[in-house]
Amino acid sequence: MPNDDRNWLDQLNAPQRQAVTSGDGPLLVVAGAGSGKTRTLAFRVAYLISKGVLPDRILLLTFTRRAADQMLRRAASAIPAGSAAMSRVWGGTFHAMANRLLRIYARPAGLSPDFTIMDQSDSQDMINVIRHNMSLSNKASRFPGKTTCLAIYSRRMNGGDDLATILKRVFPWCAMWQPQLSELFRRYIDRKQQQNVLDYDDLLLYWKLLLADDGLAESMGSRFEHILVDEYQDTNRVQSDILGRMRKDNRNIMVVGDDAQSIYSFRSATVRNMLDFPEHFPATTVIKLEQNYRSVEPILQTTNRVIAQAQQRYAKQLWSTRAGGQRPQLITCKDETEQDDLVVSRVLEHVEQGIPLRRQAVLFRAASHSNSLELLLTRRNIPYHKYGGLRFLEAAHVKDLIAILRIAENPRDEMAWFRILQLLEGVGPATAAAAIEHLGKHRFDPSTIASAPAPEPARRPIQQLGLLFKDLATLDGQEVALQIDRIRRFYLPILQRVYENPQPRADDIEHLQQLAGGQRTRQRFLTDLILDPPASTGDLAGPPTRDEDWLVLSTIHSAKGCEWDVVYLIHAADGCLPSDMATGSADQTEEELRLTYVAMTRARDFLYITWPLRYYHKFFKRGDGHSYAQCCRFFTRDVRQTMDESGPAQAPDADEPVATGPPQDIAAQLRGMWG
Repeated sequence: MPNDDRNWLDQLNAPQRQAVTSGDGPLLVVAGAGSGKTRTLAFRVAYLISKGVLPDRILLLTFTRRAADQMLRRAASAIPAGSAAMSRVWGGTFHAMANRLLRIYARPAGLSPDFTIMDQSDSQDMINVIRHNMSLSNKASRFPGKTTCLAIYSRRMNGGDDLATILKRVFPWCAMWQPQLSELFRRYIDRKQQQNVLDYDDLLLYWKLLLADDGLAESMGSRFEHILVDEYQDTNRVQSDILGRMRKDNRNIMVVGDDAQSIYSFRSATVRNMLDFPEHFPATTVIKLEQNYRSVEPILQTTNRVIAQAQQRYAKQLWSTRAGGQRPQLITCKDETEQDDLVVSRVLEHVEQGIPLRRQAVLFRAASHSNSLELLLTRRNIPYHKYGGLRFLEAAHVKDLIAILRIAENPRDEMAWFRILQLLEGVGPATAAAAIEHLGKHRFDPSTIASAPAPEPARRPIQQLGLLFKDLATLDGQEVALQIDRIRRFYLPILQRVYENPQPRADDIEHLQQLAGGQRTRQRFLTDLILDPPASTGDLAGPPTRDEDWLVLSTIHSAKGCEWDVVYLIHAADGCLPSDMATGSADQTEEELRLTYVAMTRARDFLYITWPLRYYHKFFKRGDGHSYAQCCRFFTRDVRQTMDESGPAQAPDADEPVATGPPQDIAAQLRGMWG
């Protein structure tokens, strides 16, 4: 790409160019679906650097590291400084940038700079240990489980509401346990501080609380001349507060987002951050990106009418130069079976037209909505990938190896010790607890685990574990891949003994070693792995298909940010979409409307929306117990005017006249088959 400003800026339409070349002060870019927000943000970074802003004075905040990398690569291609300049930009997720700043400001934060970060399942396990120690698992009335407890805690930390409000609004069945939950969370915080570990929520909370000090706020904020934020509609109150305090003196902040795609309230995200941005930052310039580069015009005509029903929004009218094309199809099916048959039939038709399977996607509100379709795809030998499976770090064998690395980095990490010790033969909870107590008496020197008290069957395994940590100490400072290789030799016999189907799990360990290639510090490797993990694990992947093509199945939430040539939105019936569990308030219903809009705007050329008229109840063993549905309420008469509608396929009527003809002795023929 040429590096002359006039050339690369000419690639932008007028509103994009206005956003990229805007002067100082707060800027809100309302970017409709498919309107080129990534290019706009990338070129804004390039423009600032081309005008003399030092790269390390720019902070680019995104929701995935991959998004930041993509933007910086685009920016690098536009200016002479290129990759060298972009490597100095502070680019990454909120959590990654919080981690980086907290390493610098560890002392004011009351942390040791070598703190480690727990993933979600580690946090749940720690809460479960405390829950058990408080005897909450033995109550006559069932106390919330570890997953629910962590969800409540995270809501409290990220949402800004007090515990009583959260329990009343989101977890009413847990309200009776408010005093016990408060004590549980206090102990959880104490345990983390004792072990020098942080969870995901802590990264943002520590950052926010440090900024409460005016001196620290000035110190942190003055590091950056410009702050740019992607997907602003997905931020929570804590993130909004952080940005407000980081820009207390310098008001150069640009946020980009689409209020119509705010669909993560269950993660404490709030669309109010975007809607209220001009109030938070007075004198904000608002620019709208309305030209869509993804969908054909007929699809946009429909989606514009769908989102127009939202009461809280920035009004915008998406348009496209891609005129013509098929109107969206709204198809009523007799039942789920007919819906599955129709989807498969259309998928194969489009394959014959030259659209590969992987350029087609079936979207749904809940993961269970694709169950019957998956069975049909399997019977028809149509390969598919379903998004929303087990994440890499949630696989037990991967967590085992990571736990050893965490101990080497932070020997006070008791949860990691408990996990590893109980993998050893002869070691149970009591022996593990005694071994950790022994470590505490020896200043948590990992190699001293070899002399921990243990029953006879466990002595040799514990000695081998001590030898492992002694060897890792000699490898400290060398490439992480070498350390993982030493751990792998210790761990593979355990893997063979503990887990079924060990070979693909061993392959995952080898993959982990490859990921560590070139990394010289465990801290950096562990942080990158936990804050931006791979999406899936090898032993859950199906065998490769002959032509390496597959149909995409995905929940709508997982599909955000993606696009396909053909999209099938299934189960578009009230109760499924919107979900009957998410219509308790006007705000919830409006988010379901936005969710529907997100699904529809993933389509480039073809959009099919299907809903079954009849749902059969699977708990009926006999008979045909069923209920009738109604079409999703968001497809109003006004919306349907922009769509082509069709009803159930014609099936033989049960009351048709009985056929006549000469009788056939079929019974005799059947008997004749057996001699």
